[in-house]
Amino acid sequence: MKTLLILRHAKSGGKNAGIPDYQRPLKARGKRDAPRMGVLLRREQLVPDLILSSGATRARRTAELTAEACGYEGEIQFTRHLYGADVGDILACLHEIEGARPRVMVVGHNPDLELLLEALTGAYHRLPTAALAHVTIPIDRWSDLDARTAGILHHLWHPKMLDP
Repeated sequence: MKTLLILRHAKSGGKNAGIPDYQRPLKARGKRDAPRMGVLLRREQLVPDLILSSGATRARRTAELTAEACGYEGEIQFTRHLYGADVGDILACLHEIEGARPRVMVVGHNPDLELLLEALTGAYHRLPTAALAHVTIPIDRWSDLDARTAGILHHLWHPKMLDP
């Protein structure tokens, strides 16, 4: 059994400021929400064994702030393959995971992550910024994962659900 944590990047800005999409930074709310999700991971005893993140600035910063707040001690793996990805691209990144790594967190973008969550659970779930989904998947190796694998959504947290 594997655990997949799906984290959408926190609230970003710069859409109309002439900043390229890939380089958009986090807004103040995003800088506040990302660590809150990290505290939640620690409290729920869901600290990942590996974090894979889009290399886009907003996702990168979300991953870093969340990792620091949850006590993650590994290296975050950043990749352009999680930016503008489809479900197949995300699964390909997961297939490359070596070793046991029972709990992996993917930090990325919509609609990519909503489509991944729907493919794995069979139901659509909205992922607002900094939302975190906890899914278990009945596989032994990440390379066994495909879009038809039936995962179980255990919880979906939004920052607004958490105490201030």
